Amino acid sequence: MTHSLSPEEFQDLQALSAAERYDYLIELLQAGQSIWSLRSDQGTVLMSSDGQDCLPVWPHTEFAQAWVNGDWADCTPIAIDAAAWEQRWLPGLQADGIALAVFPSQDDEGVVVEPDDMAASLSAD
Repeated sequence: MTHSLSPEEFQDLQALSAAERYDYLIELLQAGQSIWSLRSDQGTVLMSSDGQDCLPVWPHTEFAQAWVNGDWADCTPIAIDAAAWEQRWLPGLQADGIALAVFPSQDDEGVVVEPDDMAASLSAD
């Protein structure tokens, strides 16, 4: 279940630190919420952080949509079910050597983590 964010909610979440944005996304996944990434005609979008390929993920479609411009103007947000994320995406990304850029903002790349580390965060209480 998702809801539309108000402009105030968007700004409040955007203003959180990278670590706080990471924790927020983990809480949503633990609650069974979908997360969002971007897809183009060539597939799921990757970004680079310190030379490492990363899959950017966001907690709400509005944040993914905010990145649909410039080089990513042809992209569309895609929802990833929490169960599919944990059972298929994280192991697949780990096997492919792709890290995660968690909830990047326009000013900050966000927390960059290995898929196994996110899986550990998801299983923590």
